[in-house]
Amino acid sequence: MITPDMSIASVMKLDPEVAPVFMSYGMHCLYCPHASAESIAEASLVHGINADELVKALNAYFDKKNP
Repeated sequence: MITPDMSIASVMKLDPEVAPVFMSYGMHCLYCPHASAESIAEASLVHGINADELVKALNAYFDKKNP
């Protein structure tokens, strides 16, 4: 289960193919230093994204991939 306090890098390590979900929310720098330091919630705030919606989309991706 993905949570807002997880880093982008930790989610990418679970499955690099999740990248299009982040990119669809305007997060394109998935391997920059901030990706390993910032939480999804922090990155969402910087990018003006609703963190809850992004987390929901990420969890939907993983639920679909791993039923």
